[in-house]
Amino acid sequence: FEAGTNAWRSYDSWPPRQNVTGRRLYLQPGGALGFDPPRGSAGKPFEAYVSDPAKPVPYRARPILPTFGRGSTWSIWLADDQRFVQDRPDVVAWETPPLTEDVTLAGAIEAHLFAATSGTDADWVVKLIDVMPENDAKLPGYQFMVANEVLRGRFNKSFEKPSAIKANVTREYAIDLHTQNYRFRKGHRIRVQVSSGSHPRYARNLG
Repeated sequence: FEAGTNAWRSYDSWPPRQNVTGRRLYLQPGGALGFDPPRGSAGKPFEAYVSDPAKPVPYRARPILPTFGRGSTWSIWLADDQRFVQDRPDVVAWETPPLTEDVTLAGAIEAHLFAATSGTDADWVVKLIDVMPENDAKLPGYQFMVANEVLRGRFNKSFEKPSAIKANVTREYAIDLHTQNYRFRKGHRIRVQVSSGSHPRYARNLG
């Protein structure tokens, strides 16, 4: 099923191997996102934020209702509008200009995050988001989460043998966003959001 167009597709295998081209999206200075690697040294070479376990980034807009309580909407939280965290100082994001043509994802998605922390552990939460146009008739400006995952830093090399992170040293984190079949429509924007919390879905990381 191809979300975004709400259509069924047939492939010889999954992930598909035919008529598929591997592409990379690059985080750019100034919150930009694009398919071309950054050029030159213009702009700040990194983004920084303070992650405070006492004020964790929630995975849903508050108040978060009990999962099985009356009025709970937990069953549809994956479709929540992600704008509820966009103005937090501990959340950073990068976004493409409005797409000039449809962009279709079909297969595996992986984020390669180069990051450092002042502590000895940190969570890395990566979301791939479809931003609807402001003039959309039904969902103006809506930020729909296409894919997401959380990686606890100490498990970056092995889930069986966790190891502490060396403070203030940049290292690469490969974060598996799994497979997806989704089409970003012309006029929409692709957004990548990074934070260090998804509370209480994941326990707070005290670093």
